[in-house]
Amino acid sequence: VVSAMEDEELEFAEDLEAVLHLSPEVQLAIEQVFPSQDPLDRADFNAVEYINTLFPTEQSLANIDDVVNKIRLKIRRLDDNIRTVVRGQTNVGQDGRQALEEAQKAIQQLFGKIKDIKDKAEKSEQMVKEITRDIKQLDHAKRHLTTSITTLNHLHMLAGGVDSLEAMTRKRQYGEVANLLQGVVNVLEHFQKYMGIPQIRQLSERVKAAQSELGTQILADFEEAFPSQGTKRTGGPSIVLRDACLVANVLDPRIKQEIIKKFIRQHLSEYLVLFQENQDVAWLDKIDRRYAWIKRQLVDYEEKYGRMFPEEWCMTERIAVEFCHITRTELAKLMRTRAREIEVKLLLFAIQRTTNFEGLLAKRFSGCTLNDGPGKKLDTPLEPTNPFLEDEVGDDSVSEKDEDLDRPKKPKAPDNPFHGIVSKCFEPHLYVYIESQDKNLGELIDRFVADFRTQGPPKSSTDEGGAVLPSCADLFVYYKKCMVQCSQLSTGEPMIALTTIFQKYLREYAWKILSGNLPKTSSNSGGLTISSLLKEKEGSEVAKFTVDELCLICSILSTAEYCLATTQQLEEKLKEKVDKSLVDRINLTGEMDTFSTVISNSIQLLVQDLDSACDPALTAMSKMPWQSVEHVGDQSPYVTSVIMHIKQNVPVIRDNLASTRKYFTQFCIKFTNSFIPKFINHLFRCKPISMVGAEQLLLDTHSLKTVLLDLPSIGSQVVRKAPASYTKIVVKGMTRAEMILKVVMAPHEPPVVFVDNYIKLLADGNPETFQKILDMKGLKRSEQSSMIELFRQRLPAPPSGADGGPALSFNAPTPEQESSRIRKLEKLIKKRL
Repeated sequence: VVSAMEDEELEFAEDLEAVLHLSPEVQLAIEQVFPSQDPLDRADFNAVEYINTLFPTEQSLANIDDVVNKIRLKIRRLDDNIRTVVRGQTNVGQDGRQALEEAQKAIQQLFGKIKDIKDKAEKSEQMVKEITRDIKQLDHAKRHLTTSITTLNHLHMLAGGVDSLEAMTRKRQYGEVANLLQGVVNVLEHFQKYMGIPQIRQLSERVKAAQSELGTQILADFEEAFPSQGTKRTGGPSIVLRDACLVANVLDPRIKQEIIKKFIRQHLSEYLVLFQENQDVAWLDKIDRRYAWIKRQLVDYEEKYGRMFPEEWCMTERIAVEFCHITRTELAKLMRTRAREIEVKLLLFAIQRTTNFEGLLAKRFSGCTLNDGPGKKLDTPLEPTNPFLEDEVGDDSVSEKDEDLDRPKKPKAPDNPFHGIVSKCFEPHLYVYIESQDKNLGELIDRFVADFRTQGPPKSSTDEGGAVLPSCADLFVYYKKCMVQCSQLSTGEPMIALTTIFQKYLREYAWKILSGNLPKTSSNSGGLTISSLLKEKEGSEVAKFTVDELCLICSILSTAEYCLATTQQLEEKLKEKVDKSLVDRINLTGEMDTFSTVISNSIQLLVQDLDSACDPALTAMSKMPWQSVEHVGDQSPYVTSVIMHIKQNVPVIRDNLASTRKYFTQFCIKFTNSFIPKFINHLFRCKPISMVGAEQLLLDTHSLKTVLLDLPSIGSQVVRKAPASYTKIVVKGMTRAEMILKVVMAPHEPPVVFVDNYIKLLADGNPETFQKILDMKGLKRSEQSSMIELFRQRLPAPPSGADGGPALSFNAPTPEQESSRIRKLEKLIKKRL
């Protein structure tokens, strides 16, 4: 019986679990509606864990009866709650159906009321329409009546205005006509949609006829007052003509243009006679008289005719603009005829006076008539900028150094719309100016050469040494002046021609002044000469540059760097001055490359001088009997000699290149790249070497490495950290020399260990280098053959895809590994000492 009850309870529990298994969404909803912290309410409730929580120890089982009673009490309360809820839900269905029926009845009643309201609203709308129908008819009638009255008034005004206009035209009452005509034209615009009516069309034709008659009559009046034939003006200003101009404003624009054209032509007729091509005052040397004449004429016009023409006609400006067009045409024709008589000073004089006059026009007038004036337009469109405004002030007093190129730009002044309106005619003849500048620059370069020969190189004082040559600043000051002057004359092809001249003399300055004055070396290859070898035996040194010569080289290097930077700025300025369409033709890259070559040659000379000075010491090192050295002492004499030459040259070079530190760094790098391979080559010539000799060489190598690492700041009171790129080169090169000596110090027995040690330390697969090591150890040829064969066998196989060759490349040791090996080697040397 007990087992049967247990089975029923298990089945009941399984059924309960199956029934109460809820989906995660439902479970989440329940937790949100009925939040609870009771473990019994959790979806993942575990009875075993819950019991273990209630009875964590055996001692806690003593309270099991209390716990069971509490749980039974809780179960009883839950049963009561469930029973209450279930009983409460018994009548819910019936109550719900009753509530639904009541809601449906309420909706039907509401729908009926809405329908009644809608019917009443439609009846009200219909009633309002019937009430307002008559009011709308009255509104339409009022609008039509108003339009009719307005149209009749306009028609009355038009008819009366046309009659009055015809009568006033016959009486030449232009003052009244001006106001009336504008009103008639405005009224006639209202009848454009009624032109199909014969009477309206007839009135319109009468207005056009009156306008045509007015135009012909006004032109005749101006012709009578200002006859086109002859140079003398018989007429003069009058009130009739002033009113006629007001009428012309209302008429066809061609009438206004014809009046302006005839008046200006008659006003400037005297100018064409006075400055004919065969007249002496027509030539460029008297160009001032042209501009003085027009100034007088404009003043005369303002006094006599200023009030006759409306202000918006800008007649004063139109006269000036037409004068400029005529002057440009006449001067161009005259200069073509007498081209051989044009000189530079005369041309510049004429251009200066002309540009001054154009500037005066810009101050006096706005340029509003340039596009619609009666005169011809310029042959080429004018640029909207005035290229000489930027450098207008202070062009005659340019500073001695070309600091203008670095100055921030001034705010742009207002554009000059009259720039080039006359001066454009001088552009075809600017070749005279360009040829003159070519000649002047040639003489300037020759003077620079003569001055350098006379005054000699700069002094060796560190305060003056390495400074930029004064001639460089003078050259660019002259370039600046020429560029500004030419940009005032033209921003077209002449600027390109001037740029070509600049390029020519930049190259000449680079070769004649800079490269031409670099000191000459005794040996271009940097090697030893026979005389130097003979001097070495006598204890003398090879020929070196003096301190003055070193200062000169540094000065030329600094000058070339200044020229390089200033040439780049000059190129940018030229591109700003020249027309946009010609910007691509401005290119000074070749000249900048030339100055870069001078800089490179100067650095190479400094490197070659110091390198050659160290050659005797390295030769002495290779000739020392290293096999007979008995003990390790201080650094060898040849190391002292190398350090002495470095201390003599490097401080002078550093002080003279203080303003160009990057080139001093280049000098240090190039010297190191030249000296270290040469030192290693002389190291290979030291053969045979004993163990003690190798240790002495290792000590010497470390001393040289220390000096080279300190090379950039040697002899300086201010110690600066050497650039990382330079330090890397020194460490890599001198570490190789130390590894060579370490291999030489290693015993060659057993051979396999020696070969493997060589490959590991030097990472050099070239058999020739290995043989040099064997020669330094003093091995016989028979021993060398077996060692070289073993070396070839022990070489690691090249990586797949690599090109085969006598020399294999291995991964070089890292700087950390090299430094640790060197420290071990230093400790070994100290123990031996």
